Amino acid sequence: MLMSIAIQAISAHTGLEEKEISSLLEVPPQPEWGDVAFPCFLLAKKFRKAPQLIALELAEAVNREEGLTASASGAYVNITLGRSIHIPLMLAELRKPEFFKPDLGHGQRVVIDMSSPNIAKPFGIGHLRSTVIGAALYRILGETGYVPVSVNHLGDWGTQFGKQIAAYKRWGNEEQLQQDPIGESLKLYVRFHEEAEHDPSLEDEGREWFRRLEHGDSEAKRLWEFFVEVSLREFDRMYQRLNITFDHVLGESFYNDKMQAVVAQLRTKGLLEESEGALVVRLEDEGLPPCLILKKDGTTIYPTRDLATAIYRHEVMKVDRLLYVVGGEQQLHFRQVFAVLKRAGETWAEQCEHVPFGLMRFAGKKMSTRRGKVVKLEEVLDEAVARALSIITQKNPALQDQQEIAEDVGIGAIIFGDLKNNRLNEVDFSLEDALTFEGETGPYVQYTHARIRSLLEKAHAGTDTLAGSSIDVPAGERHAPDSTYTSDEMLGDAGWALLKQLVRYQGQLERAARQLEPSVIARFALDTAQAFNRFYVKERIVEGGPWRIQLAEQTADILAHTLQLLGLKAPYRM
Repeated sequence: MLMSIAIQAISAHTGLEEKEISSLLEVPPQPEWGDVAFPCFLLAKKFRKAPQLIALELAEAVNREEGLTASASGAYVNITLGRSIHIPLMLAELRKPEFFKPDLGHGQRVVIDMSSPNIAKPFGIGHLRSTVIGAALYRILGETGYVPVSVNHLGDWGTQFGKQIAAYKRWGNEEQLQQDPIGESLKLYVRFHEEAEHDPSLEDEGREWFRRLEHGDSEAKRLWEFFVEVSLREFDRMYQRLNITFDHVLGESFYNDKMQAVVAQLRTKGLLEESEGALVVRLEDEGLPPCLILKKDGTTIYPTRDLATAIYRHEVMKVDRLLYVVGGEQQLHFRQVFAVLKRAGETWAEQCEHVPFGLMRFAGKKMSTRRGKVVKLEEVLDEAVARALSIITQKNPALQDQQEIAEDVGIGAIIFGDLKNNRLNEVDFSLEDALTFEGETGPYVQYTHARIRSLLEKAHAGTDTLAGSSIDVPAGERHAPDSTYTSDEMLGDAGWALLKQLVRYQGQLERAARQLEPSVIARFALDTAQAFNRFYVKERIVEGGPWRIQLAEQTADILAHTLQLLGLKAPYRM
C-alpha cells in the first residue's frame, strides 16, 4: 500500500505505467529524507530534459497531491506521506482478510516433492533442510492462491537396499535388529562400504540382491518390508515433533509397475541407445551427459523412477507444476530428467522445477551415511528443548506449561535457524547460536510476539504495569481509529517505521512465493520484531492512544502469521 500511493501520484504526472514505476521505486537511505524515492533518469529521454530538472518539476506536481509532500534531491524525488491521513488508511488495510491472501496462483495445483529420507537410515539433521523448506513453501503457496500438494518421496528402492540385504545376510543378528532396527541397519550399511573397499565383489553381491528384489524374491522382499515398516514408524515420530504432515507418502517403490511403460515410451520414440550394455538417452544437444535408464543387468535407476514419478504426478494427480525440494548436488540429475521428458514429447516438462538448497554441515563437517557420520535429528531436537527449558526456567520460573513452551521454542529455534538462510547457501548448524533469545533467531521473534500479547492483555485490562500507572482505554476506542487524535497520540518516528514495515507483508509474501524462498518471510519476521522493539522503547504504547494499541495488535497478529508460515508456534507467554 505504501508504494501504491506513491505510484499513483507519479503515474498521474509522468504517464508511466504503474508496473514500470513500481520496479524503480526505492526506500531513501535516511528516513528523514522521505518514505519513498523515485529516480528520474528514465524520464530524461521522454521529456528531453535533465533528470535533475525533471525531479524538481515532478516534486512540485506531487506536492499538490493531498497527503503527500515531495522534494527533489538531485535526480531523485523523495516523497513523504502525511501521517494523519495515511495512518488510519494503512491500519485499515492491515485488517482486510485479502491483505494476507494475495491470489498469485489462481488455483494452480503444485506438487511439492520434499523430505524424502532413505529407508533403513536414521532421520538425520541432514534431512532437515528439504523437510522444513518444503513445508514452508507448502504454506506460503497455499496462502498465495495455489493448491499445494505435498509428497514425501521416500528413498525405499534402489541398489542401496541390495547392499543392506547383503550386509544383513553376512553379518546381521536378528535379535539386535529387532531391538534397534535403525541403529543396527546403519551399522550394517557402514560395515558393507568399509568391507567393500577391500573386497570389491561385495558390490556385485549387493547388486544381485537388488536384482532379486526387483524380480520378487521372497527373502529379499521380506527383509525390505521389515526395513520399510520400522523406518516409517521412526520417521512419523520426527514429523509429529516438527508438526509436519503430508498429503501423500509414496516411496520410489510405488512406481515399480510404472517404469516399464516409461522405458517402452522412450524406446518407441527412438530415444534409447545401448552404451556398454546399458540403455541411455543421449543429451549432447542439451549439453548434458547421457541419462542412464536401465543398467546392464536390466535393473532401474534413479532417472527411470523419477521419470515415472513425474508422469504419474502430471497425469494422475493432475498437477500444473512440479517442484522438487532436493539438495543442490542433484542439479545435474534433474536437468537430465527434465531434458528426457522434453525429448519424449512431454510439453508440461517446462513446469518441472528443481528447488535446490545448500549443504548443511554440523560443526563445519559434512555428514555421510556411508561413513556413519550421522547426527540424529531426534538427539538435536531433544537437546534444543532441554536448553530452551533451562533458559525459560531461569528467566520465568513461575511460567505455566514450561515443558510445552520449551518444545515450541526449542524446535522452533531449529527450524528458524535453517529457514532464515537463503536456501542456496550452505548452513553450518550451531545449536547454541539458534537458541539465543537475542539476535536473528526464532526465540527472539517468539519472545517479541509473547511480549506484545502480554502488553495487550494489560492494556485491555486497563493496567500499564510497564509504565507504572493504570490507564483505562475505552472499549470503543480500541479499534477502528480515525484521524482526530492529538499530536501526542500520533505515531512517532518509531511507530511510523513499524507501520511501514507491516504494510510490506503482502509484497514480501508474494516475493517468497515467486522466488520459492522461505528466508524472505524469516527476514521479514526479524525486521518486524526489531521494528516493534524500537517502537516499544521509543514510544508510549498503552497510554499513547488507540493508534498505538492497534499497531501493537497488528504487529502481534502478523508475527504470529509469519511464524506459522515458517512452521513455528507463537506462544502467548514465555
